[in-house]
Amino acid sequence: MSPTNRRRWWPAWIVGAILLLVAPPSPASADTVEDGQWYVNFLALGDAQKITKGAGVIVGVLDTGVGRHPDLSGDVLNGADARIGGTDRDGRNDRDGHGTRMAGLIGGNGRVRGVAPEATILPVKVMTVGEAYGSIAEGINWAVDHGAKVLCIAIHAGEPALDDEAAIRRAIRSDVVVVAGAGNADGADGVGYPAAYEGVVAAGGVDRNGHHADISVRGDKIVLSAPSDDISSTAPHGEYTLGTGTSDSTALIAGAAALVRAKFPELSAEEVIHRLTYTADDKGPAGRDDEYGYGVVNIVKALTADVPPLRPAAGTSPQAEGESAGDLSTGTVVAIVTAVLVAVALLAFLIILGRRNRARAT
Repeated sequence: MSPTNRRRWWPAWIVGAILLLVAPPSPASADTVEDGQWYVNFLALGDAQKITKGAGVIVGVLDTGVGRHPDLSGDVLNGADARIGGTDRDGRNDRDGHGTRMAGLIGGNGRVRGVAPEATILPVKVMTVGEAYGSIAEGINWAVDHGAKVLCIAIHAGEPALDDEAAIRRAIRSDVVVVAGAGNADGADGVGYPAAYEGVVAAGGVDRNGHHADISVRGDKIVLSAPSDDISSTAPHGEYTLGTGTSDSTALIAGAAALVRAKFPELSAEEVIHRLTYTADDKGPAGRDDEYGYGVVNIVKALTADVPPLRPAAGTSPQAEGESAGDLSTGTVVAIVTAVLVAVALLAFLIILGRRNRARAT
């Protein structure tokens, strides 16, 4: 399906059909809230948060808004309502609960333990199921203009569109890490948009055993994976929900990016993504694959490992991976041989020229 440049005035029922990348969450009891926090140990958040908790990093949550919740107290900015025809004064109003759920996984600091509890949530309402029209591009641009350094886009736009793609490119040029959900389709192939745009961290899901989640799509655009099954999180009005989907893995990876940005503020967005992919726990076939991407995010390694830069520093000579300092690359050998041949030819020319001059002199 080719991109379009038209503004998408989506009817509410279409928005409802394509919005959520999480299976409909259900209210969570006290026991299910605790059980649904299994990702905390899986991702070793206790160890990661001894290093940093994400302070100083603004994470834009482009979703259905973020409702008030005691686990999110003090961490949520006013935000904005970027919907076409939206009437909310800011982004802190969530009638659906999806955005509040994502915010909890990123920045929860109570019963729900977010990945980056000291990060700041910037809620940007871009859609509301069953009520209003959506505009992802306007939300992305607003979040970038208001300081977001990580974007969590746990929604599915259905089809590519030039305005969305242009906004994504602008965010990436503005040094923003963009994380988006790959999609839910019970293991089907094909990553949806906006996750499929170039430069976006497309998030796939894994289960409690670290295996590819049944609900998560596969595809050559998958970049990283994180927990997605039976996850508990925050819901509006101080409540909790339990759900499954790549929305959850999107929020967890966005939180991981916030921790890396807090620990390494000098790194570009591209280098942050490189650090996350380089340190991921490889699963499935060696290297990147269509189920796990580069692997399951390993936050502690991303914060502590000695990771080579994506590009060598200026003035240094790049070396291929595994090449020792004493080895010469094929290009270097060719250059040396060429220089020697040129020198020999020049020397021969000078000898012949000298002999001719001496012959003329006699």
